[in-house]
Amino acid sequence: MNLRDIGQHLHQRREALGLSQDRLAKLAGLSRATINQLENGAPNDLGAAKLMALLDLVGLRLDVGIATKARHGLLMASRTASVSYKAPLAAAQLAKALATGVLPVAQLPQVATFLDEAPLTLVVASVEEAAAKAHVAPKIIWRHLARWATELKSPRKAWA
Repeated sequence: MNLRDIGQHLHQRREALGLSQDRLAKLAGLSRATINQLENGAPNDLGAAKLMALLDLVGLRLDVGIATKARHGLLMASRTASVSYKAPLAAAQLAKALATGVLPVAQLPQVATFLDEAPLTLVVASVEEAAAKAHVAPKIIWRHLARWATELKSPRKAWA
């Protein structure tokens, strides 16, 4: 569930309860603009504690579970890593490299781009997919990534 979905559920529940955005905002100790932004899927600054309190106030709950929809992390990550380069890093190459820890020498710049610039959600999805395909524990792949980041001198704080 994303913020847009949460906002739609909140909107429906608020209306079912006969609350205006202004009244709900006052009850929750938030601004009307924050309620409006959340209902439109784009809150500027709403922390998890405030969101949970707001949902509890209107009788909604937020459940956490593993997404069942395929994320295609390897494909998307390989495309992201290859944007600026003539020779692409194929998803299969990335999967093999992640699972074995062997850097593809011909694609070192692409791997560096993957480490430095790929959205972290894609990195996580790539690790999960590569681990499942190769029957390797994800923590081993994370070790490979940390080693690569050190070897390639990645400036990304996630690898520090």
